[in-house]
Amino acid sequence: MAKTLTQEFVKGLWDEIPPFRLVLGLCPTLAVTKTVENGIGMGLATTFVLVFSNILVSALRKIIPSKVRIACFIIVIATFVTVVELLMQAFTYPLFLKLGIFIPLIVVNCIVLGRAEAFASKNSVLASTADGLGIGVGFTLALGALGGVREILGNGTFLGKTVFGPAFQPFTFMVEAPGAFVCLGLMLCLMNLVGKK
Repeated sequence: MAKTLTQEFVKGLWDEIPPFRLVLGLCPTLAVTKTVENGIGMGLATTFVLVFSNILVSALRKIIPSKVRIACFIIVIATFVTVVELLMQAFTYPLFLKLGIFIPLIVVNCIVLGRAEAFASKNSVLASTADGLGIGVGFTLALGALGGVREILGNGTFLGKTVFGPAFQPFTFMVEAPGAFVCLGLMLCLMNLVGKK
């Protein structure tokens, strides 16, 4: 049992890491990762919704009629998105303002709905918790890494602290939308090269 839970958690850290392996959740991945702070904030908000929606969907899987399961999953997910939105407004308001519309859009994030449909609705609460946590942590790490590369190259900072000296000329292309695509593509390439070895 413990081995299975560990496997469910670990798969989200490499084998099924959302932006790179499942190629899901690309809209927030590209839009909010101008800085590490934004990437990690978005990842943690999504992880919260993933874990708790997986738990509730799994707990109710035998009660929810199959004909309305998707609508029920969306209601469950929207509930936890509202919770995370209110928590962010209360405790991390500046970050909430930076992430803007992408927090409410977690409701339609295909990662969250996909995990509810493909995994939580078919597995136990413990396995669904491990799955949600693993996928969420993997998503957070991916967004943090992408945000780190873009912030360092595009601003010359990391978590707002200057990394290079005053002579550094930021590669501002990296904090623009095309830079997000290029950076994501290069990271996908790197992951595929490492994966083959």
